Amino acid sequence: MSAAALEVENLTVRYGGVCAVQSVSFTVPAGGCLGIIGANGAGKTSTLKAVLGLVPRTVGALRVGGQDVSRVKARDMVRHGIGYVPEGRHVFAGLSVETNLMLGAYAQKWNAATRGQLEEVFALFPVLREMRGRLAGALSGGQQQMLAIGRALMSRPKLLLLDEPSMGLSPKLVEEILAALQRLSADGLSLLLVEQNAKLTFEATDSCLVMENGATAMTGTSGELRHDARVRRVYLGL
Repeated sequence: MSAAALEVENLTVRYGGVCAVQSVSFTVPAGGCLGIIGANGAGKTSTLKAVLGLVPRTVGALRVGGQDVSRVKARDMVRHGIGYVPEGRHVFAGLSVETNLMLGAYAQKWNAATRGQLEEVFALFPVLREMRGRLAGALSGGQQQMLAIGRALMSRPKLLLLDEPSMGLSPKLVEEILAALQRLSADGLSLLLVEQNAKLTFEATDSCLVMENGATAMTGTSGELRHDARVRRVYLGL
C-alpha cells in the first residue's frame, strides 16, 4: 500500500493569545479527496496555511507521502509534491496567462515533460489556451481561478491544496471548477479542498471534516454528511 498523501496530527494554530485551530487531525489518502467545511471563522484557511507552513503552528506529525515535512519551509513544499491554490487567486496580473503558468513550473526543468504538463492544463481549461497571450489581470474571475489552478498544476503535484476556489464565482463557473476537480481526482491526484460552499465540497470529495470554532466538529464520508440533519441545517441552510 502506498503512503497517505497527507497525514496531519494534532495541528494547533495560535495568533497571539487566540487559538484559531486546536488539535486538528486528518488524513488525505493517496488518490483521495478530503474536504474541510465550516462557517466563516471556523479555522479552515488557518488549517490549510498551517499545513503549508505559511502561519506559525505546532503539530504532532506532518507527513507527505510518508515523509516528515514538519520542518520544511513553506517555499520548499512544492518540491515535496504539494501544489497550492490560494484564496483570492493571486495571479500575476501584469503578466500573460502563459507566463503565469510557466512560473508555476519554476521548480521544474523546462523540458518535454513540462511542455506536456502545459498542454494538459490547456486541455483541462481550453479557455486558457485561447487567452495564453492575454494579461492575467484582464481575465474574468472564473478564468483567473482556472489560471490559479493551472499554475499550481504546472509543478506536477501529487497533492493539490485549494482554498475557497468557488469564492465570488457564478453558479455556472462553480460547476466548471467542480468538473475540473472531479477530472483531476479521477486521474489520481490527491486533493485537500477548503470550502464554505458545502454543496460543491460534497460533490468534489470522498470525505469531509467539519470545523467549528477551530476544532473538529464532525467527520465522515461526503455522502453521509450531505444528508446529516445538523450539517444540512447549519451549513446548507436546509
